[in-house]
Amino acid sequence: MAIVVTAKAGFTFRIMILSLFFMCLPCLPFYSSAKINDRPIIGVLAQEVYSQKPNQTAYIAASYVKFLESAGARVVPVMINQPMEEYKKLFNSINGILYPGGGVSIISSGYERAAKIFYELAIEANSQGDYFPVWGTCLGFEQLMYLTSEKTILSQTNTSGVALPLNFTNEIKDSRMFKDFPAELIEDLATEALTENSHKWSLAVLTHNSNEELKMFYKVLSTNTDGKVEFVSTVEAYDYPIYGTQWHPEKNAFEWTRPYIPHSPSAIKTTFYLAQFFVSEARKNFHKFESEDEESNALIYNYNPVFTGPKSGFEQIYFF
Repeated sequence: MAIVVTAKAGFTFRIMILSLFFMCLPCLPFYSSAKINDRPIIGVLAQEVYSQKPNQTAYIAASYVKFLESAGARVVPVMINQPMEEYKKLFNSINGILYPGGGVSIISSGYERAAKIFYELAIEANSQGDYFPVWGTCLGFEQLMYLTSEKTILSQTNTSGVALPLNFTNEIKDSRMFKDFPAELIEDLATEALTENSHKWSLAVLTHNSNEELKMFYKVLSTNTDGKVEFVSTVEAYDYPIYGTQWHPEKNAFEWTRPYIPHSPSAIKTTFYLAQFFVSEARKNFHKFESEDEESNALIYNYNPVFTGPKSGFEQIYFF
């Protein structure tokens, strides 16, 4: 006996099947329920002002704030010379931290002390499955090398105020940092001077390779040279979400006071791809402030950047 299914009945049957399918999705082995933090807040470490004035004893260059905000993060300034308990509380409230470039001591300064505390808290947290990313740029990169090796191992280089292409290593193939970069942008980074360098000290490749702590901890993704010293320019930790660039990705899009800062389309893309990467790392963390009021009071929106372009290497600075 033939079974006749009308068009209307057939449509109803298909709806029933689809409903059952979506109801069962959570039971299927390929279903992903991974959570993402869509409201990441990242700390940016302040540092001492060289020539201090009333209410201007520490600062953060605004370009680092814009760098993170451009990829969908909010920023909290991490003040120097705070009690340990304050740093621990803040660590449990934010989703990552950035150590910016600058000119203070990586051995003894308020910047160094705070960086060390957050570095150690991040190592402990990540070891326990609490994903907490750390980024160091220029001075921040050098600070990470000192914290990991516990030695003063940097070499002087002639790299203050120069843009360079990156000499990528084979490690880039499996890197997290450059995984989502378009192939053409990787090629541009390798052939064009897209990375701005403003440092007098560098980690020589020979030093990295001969230091067991650094060699076992960091994967070298790129190197550069000043013509005499080959130095490490980009790293990521093997086992932790800890990253460093000796060069300045934030300057390409947000700083205009120096003629050697690249502003080409590829240079700007480099800024935003790295910002997107680090913020995506912070989205994997779920620390949060105890209340909305506490969060609001901590955000950098409570401070106003000062226009300093004509007399500074930064267009805008937050002073504290």
